[in-house]
Amino acid sequence: MTSALKKADAVDRVSASKELGSLRSLDMAEVELRDVNATLQAAGKGENDNRWEVLNPRGSHAVAVGLDVPIEVTVKGSTGYYCAGMNKKATVHVEGSVGPGVAENMMSGTVIVEGDASQYAGATGHGGLLVIKGNASSRCGISMKGIDIVVHGNIGHMSAFMAQKGNLVVLGDAGGALGDSIYEARLFVRGSVASLGADCIEKEMRPEHLEILKDLLERAGADASPSEFKRYGSARKLYNFNIDHAGEY
Repeated sequence: MTSALKKADAVDRVSASKELGSLRSLDMAEVELRDVNATLQAAGKGENDNRWEVLNPRGSHAVAVGLDVPIEVTVKGSTGYYCAGMNKKATVHVEGSVGPGVAENMMSGTVIVEGDASQYAGATGHGGLLVIKGNASSRCGISMKGIDIVVHGNIGHMSAFMAQKGNLVVLGDAGGALGDSIYEARLFVRGSVASLGADCIEKEMRPEHLEILKDLLERAGADASPSEFKRYGSARKLYNFNIDHAGEY
């Protein structure tokens, strides 16, 4: 098949996606990933094209990436790497689990995962809200730069490594080396912490932190009281080189 025929066939399959009232559907059993993402990236500019569902993702990588319009996308199943990466403004709801790097480099909007998340969820995120209703694996929130992450379950080791800004809320337990080399991000954990990383310490929970936490829990649909959490953050000993702390670098 020529490239022109392939393109025409892809257009036909996308245009053939059914419309359910104001909800439009893209079936990945019939529509290729590239066409699914191109359709979603072009959405939100006309009538009845701001609510979408993606069927049969079948663990595909990079589903619903690069969205920069305020649309709603529901993914009906589990996905692979980098689901909802680089999200901006959109709300992406995954009715399943996700592979590594969900919401990686997210700028704004909301990403909700009903199941579990693999490694480095929310990595380098600059803004927006990531909600994981199951557990998250290692390096959750690595190098976060302003994103808010709420995990209803547990998180793995080295989470919030070099976290610069934003909030990581964990209703369960945290693995080892939490917040290693952390900057100014705030970490709230309700359960136990296996160990703290370099320069990460438990800090006082002041009224302003309780307010921040209350708002995040409400937005994430989490049934927990802010008073049940402990706060962790930077001791600020590693901001500048000091020979007395050389072993911690």
